[in-house]
Amino acid sequence: MRRLRGPLACLALLLIAGCSGSGAPSASPHTAGTHDRPSAAPASSPSASATASPTPSPSSPPSATGSGAKPSTRVTTVAPVEADFPSARTTGPRTRLKPHATGNMSVRTDGTVIKGWDITGSLDIYANDVTIVDSRITSTNWWGVNLRPGHHGLRVLHTTITAVPGKGPDNGGVDYAVSNMGTSSVEVGWCDISVFGNALSMGQGTIHDNYVHDLVPFRNAGGEWQHTDAVISGGGNTGRLVIRHNTLLNPVDVNRGASASIGLFADTGHVSNTVIDGNLLAGGAYALYGGGDGATGITVTDNVFSTRYHGNAGVYGAVTAWNATGSGNVWRDNRFADGTPITPAPAG
Repeated sequence: MRRLRGPLACLALLLIAGCSGSGAPSASPHTAGTHDRPSAAPASSPSASATASPTPSPSSPPSATGSGAKPSTRVTTVAPVEADFPSARTTGPRTRLKPHATGNMSVRTDGTVIKGWDITGSLDIYANDVTIVDSRITSTNWWGVNLRPGHHGLRVLHTTITAVPGKGPDNGGVDYAVSNMGTSSVEVGWCDISVFGNALSMGQGTIHDNYVHDLVPFRNAGGEWQHTDAVISGGGNTGRLVIRHNTLLNPVDVNRGASASIGLFADTGHVSNTVIDGNLLAGGAYALYGGGDGATGITVTDNVFSTRYHGNAGVYGAVTAWNATGSGNVWRDNRFADGTPITPAPAG
């Protein structure tokens, strides 16, 4: 799958001119790489400081080659082993919720805790140590939650994050459930996430025990099918990215933009210092893009590649762009749901 670079960045600059007051994106750097992305410019939206409580606290096949094991036949059903992974039953809020029609709200008070909110809108974080817990977010913005550069300590826990298809700013699409625009770590845990094209977008952080499912394809403002990934990192990360014990499903058709369940792409620099451990992956052109030739410090261990959508987990295979000779790269105990081991072909 050929990744879009220069043309899409130019498009984003044109798009921002008509999107004032809604948290619209620009072509500023972002760890997601070449997708349409949020800007670093302030959004004109209400502040959370008055109400929230502060506390301390492809359309074409990919060009890369290589895939996982490809048996001639494989039953594409949900295997019993998949029941051990996060689901709607184990994720999302644990308490009753109170409706909050926030619109596209900016959070500017350090230590803010948002708990028990049923939010119609989105949260744009310009503060440190913000916690969003036991809540629900239904967005029509570029994102559900977005951390701006220069801020740190964001935690999104036990929260449902979804969107309204056809109502987003990217030609009716919505892009990021949780977006990390900065260089600090973000924690996303026990969340139920759906609809967003690139659900979890970050170069550094801890993503654990989440259920990502039912991504919705759309044509972006450039008229092209938006790439979809349950988790995406664009490379050039300065911190560590840990992706552990999640269910990451990408059911989108490859001809409508399906990219990966986990996409480590060298769009903005080499991919490094990433842990992918104990996840359930299914769907995409390939279920996993491994970072490519320059990737280092990537450990992929004990993951289950489901065949619920495709006989080899992804349309073209389980894994591609794996740099087996990269310093610190480890591939161990990864398998299909029926126990068949997966050995990736070299990147190239």
